[in-house]
Parts: sequence; C-alpha cells; structure tokens
Amino acid sequence: MTACLLKPFLNLAQARTPEGAELTLHSHDGHFYLRVNRQPLMGTNASESETVLAELACARVGELPGARVLIGGLGFGFTLRRTLEVLCDDAKVQVAELLPEVVAWNREHLQEVNGKLLDDPRVEVTVMDVFKIIEEAPKGHYDAIMLDVDNGPIAMVQDGNARLYQGQGLVAITRALKPGGRVAFWSASQDTAFAKRLTKGNFKAEVVPCKAYPQAKRKTHTIFVGDRPG
Repeated sequence: MTACLLKPFLNLAQARTPEGAELTLHSHDGHFYLRVNRQPLMGTNASESETVLAELACARVGELPGARVLIGGLGFGFTLRRTLEVLCDDAKVQVAELLPEVVAWNREHLQEVNGKLLDDPRVEVTVMDVFKIIEEAPKGHYDAIMLDVDNGPIAMVQDGNARLYQGQGLVAITRALKPGGRVAFWSASQDTAFAKRLTKGNFKAEVVPCKAYPQAKRKTHTIFVGDRPG
C-alpha cells in the first residue's frame, strides 16, 4: 500500500504586535491562516462574514458618486474586495492596518488571494491604529466605516482595540461619519452588551448573524450595524 502523505502546515512569516503578541501566517492545503499566540484568528476558508460586513456597511452608498469609506483591519482583504465590487469607480477606500507586516504579507504571500487589490487606484493603505485615524478624521468625513478589528468587542490581539467598542470609540465614530452614515462591526460572537452600547450611543442599531462560510449550518459570526441619525 502507498502511504497517504499529509499536506504540511507551513509557517510563512511572523510578527509582533505593539503589545507583544505573536502573529503568524501559515498555509495549508491551498488556504492561508493567521494565528495570534498560536490561537486561530482567521482563515481564507472562512471569509463569508467578511464579505457580508462590506455589503451591509456599503448598502446605502453603492451608487453614491465619490463615496468615502474606511476599512479598519486589512486581514486577508475579503472585506476590501467586496467593497470595491460594490462602490463606484470614483470612490475612495481607506484601509487602516496596524501592522506593516500584514500589508507586506498581502503583497508577498497573498497576491492571488486579494493582495493585488492594494494597488487599485481607489485604495489608500494607512499603516496606523484605526482608532487614531477615526479620532483625527475631519468631522463628517466618511460615508461608511467598517471595523474588522481584533475578534470583535472582546479584544484578542491587542487590549487597546477594546476602546473602539466603548463610549469614547462610539463618540469618535459618530463625529467621523456624515449624518446618515453607517458603521458596521465584525464580531466572532454575539455580544448583547455591545448592542446596547451602540443604541445608547445614539445609533439606530441592528444585529445581523451570519455564517463563517456559505455551507455552514449555523450562523456563528455577528455583524453589528449602526446608522448615525441623518
């Protein structure tokens, strides 16, 4: 009998977050994976909810000329891909990524996933904490903001990410959005407390369960949508 050869789980690259967590990029059987401190963070085999994030965030601005949107967290670029598919040719898409290594990995290892989209003329990549970008943005600067930062309201990669989901973060987001603008948050799980904070922050809130991948039997991920009053 011929022995069955197991496909290797390859370690392609690694980096450290500003708070010291180890982030590693892996490939296995045609897919790519990110881990933080050896715990699974995301994979190219489970990108459905990242696509839904873009669709929900851009639902009102898909045909708006010159729409300006912000994506917090590059990841493997699936939210960016869907955003570019939905928006007009003159849209401005700013992608905020905390780690320069993640941007470099998309260009070096993930060109055939979504890495080449970083060179789309509508895209501006900013290597910076998205909280600081939102805080420093001109008032009413964005038509839509989508945040796929960390693991959602419960920080996994960096403790400082939690402030995006607290009162100070919601105040900053409100200021950065145009009246009638929309923010959408990706989360690995449901979070009733955050949904209440979103409503308390004067957003019209909606909680949308979604699948990790199209064939999934359960909707394990959650998108929190908040509309700023117009």
